[in-house]
Amino acid sequence: MKFILSVFRFFHHRLFVMDDRLILILAGIAAGMSSGLAAVALRLSLEWSLTWLEAYRHLWWAVILPGAGACLSSIYLEKGVRECAGHGVPEVIYAVSRYGGLLRFRSTYSRLLSSFLTIGSGGSAGPEAPVVMSGSAIGSNIGKWLKLNDRQRVTLVGCGAAGAIAAIFNAPLAGLVFSVEVILGEWKIVRIIPIAIAAVAGAEVSLAIVPEQVLFHHQPFDVGLRDVMACLCFGAVTALVSIAFMRVLRLSGTVAKQVPLPFWAKAFLGGCAVGVMALGLPVIMGEGYHHIQAMISGHFSLGLSLTCLALGLKMLATAMTLGWGGSGGVFAPCLVLGSLTGVVFHSGMTALLPESGFAGQGAYALIGMTGLISGVMQAPLTGIFLILEITNGYETILPLIAVSAVSSTISHYVEPASFYFRELIEKGQFLRPGTDARILADLNLSEVVRTDYEPVDENMVLRDFIAVIKTSSQDYFPVISKGSGAYRGMIRLSAVRAYALNPMMHDMVLVSQIMDTGMATVSWENDLGDVIELMDLHRADALPVVEDGRFGGMILKTRILDLYRRELIMQTSVH
Repeated sequence: MKFILSVFRFFHHRLFVMDDRLILILAGIAAGMSSGLAAVALRLSLEWSLTWLEAYRHLWWAVILPGAGACLSSIYLEKGVRECAGHGVPEVIYAVSRYGGLLRFRSTYSRLLSSFLTIGSGGSAGPEAPVVMSGSAIGSNIGKWLKLNDRQRVTLVGCGAAGAIAAIFNAPLAGLVFSVEVILGEWKIVRIIPIAIAAVAGAEVSLAIVPEQVLFHHQPFDVGLRDVMACLCFGAVTALVSIAFMRVLRLSGTVAKQVPLPFWAKAFLGGCAVGVMALGLPVIMGEGYHHIQAMISGHFSLGLSLTCLALGLKMLATAMTLGWGGSGGVFAPCLVLGSLTGVVFHSGMTALLPESGFAGQGAYALIGMTGLISGVMQAPLTGIFLILEITNGYETILPLIAVSAVSSTISHYVEPASFYFRELIEKGQFLRPGTDARILADLNLSEVVRTDYEPVDENMVLRDFIAVIKTSSQDYFPVISKGSGAYRGMIRLSAVRAYALNPMMHDMVLVSQIMDTGMATVSWENDLGDVIELMDLHRADALPVVEDGRFGGMILKTRILDLYRRELIMQTSVH
């Protein structure tokens, strides 16, 4: 038995401790497979729920079904697991940027259940973001269980997110790109390999349970140069729709916050509003995948005016679902909105140029999905690869690239932050790896504060102070009250020179007369970004830390720069 334990410890040390690439690959596979199972479970449960409730949609009271689902979802999140409503992706990005990918264990299942209640009852949202939250939390907790460091745990968060997207869309390449482009924000080989393997693992689990090759089926499109040129204009249209969608989402959330009702009542009203809007246009309910299939196949029966109405109501329905307390993501709504935009654009274009020979309506519905994802998420690669994989529509690659590039560029110009990042940026919580803000955030104030400074009494005469200077290496001397110990000011050596060179002043000047009482101070609550801004504002090379009137130490700019350089090397190294 002892021999077996010795062998186990040897291999554990050799394989896991000395080379973390293997443990990241193995743990990534586990995270990808677990995320795949979560994605399939949510997908199948939503299909069952929507099918089961379909028999009641024609009844007058069916309008309250989305409201009841959103209400239960909000109560479960707020009271059951004590999490905020929404889709969860910003929380994952925040955990990656500020806490080394640390996510709570309950996040592995909380958004799955809440989104099932919201979407399964007919709420206008998608299951992708909740699955990303669940997969990321699974990866994070696997890293926590294996006692991995922050960099390794962040990689596993990316593995979980990639496995989730790959499983729900059967698109491993899109899962990889989404994880790196949106969640992690940096392309490193040491991370890409485990994430790619996790994406494949998630997709394979999905295929093993739900054996289908593509999410949406279509006939090959005859796409030509005229369609590529038209898609340059189409990209601008999808950008405008993306901007409108993001602003409607924000406005809905702002209005909901101002309504003086309990959170569960807001969620109920938002869901009921969706139910009312869906009375004549069921396309706006749920995830809408079967409606996308109809549009891609060219079998969408609504006319141009009703399609335009459905486009506007789908935006409003998603905003009422998510902004008023429901749970879900914007991936699926983006796909539906993109398809509707493609149908509208194609109808208008063929009406103006009936003899031009453009590709069919289904091609533009497909291309529109890329435009909305690229515009709303400002993730053009995710938009391109996702649509290619879920449709196998590789004949549309050039129009996809054209629309994606134009849409993401215009959207970024008007809305510098994507839907996922805007709230984090406004709160000062969006920090990408390798940036100044992220590096400074990873440094603790206690790491840069020097506490070995010898204070001097405010009533000390200059002669005694000069004697202190002779035996000290300090450039700054904090002045305190001998009776109370309170901080009074700071003396710079440069301020002493004029008095020290005049012996007549040595017994006539007190320390309190030459100290600087207007020197800016910081507290232990400040972060290093604030400290540096204060130093730049006052053109200071050092600032005292003062808390409750007591001197705590000195912060030197040279010390900050030294630790900054070390942290930068650590964060940008491959290991």
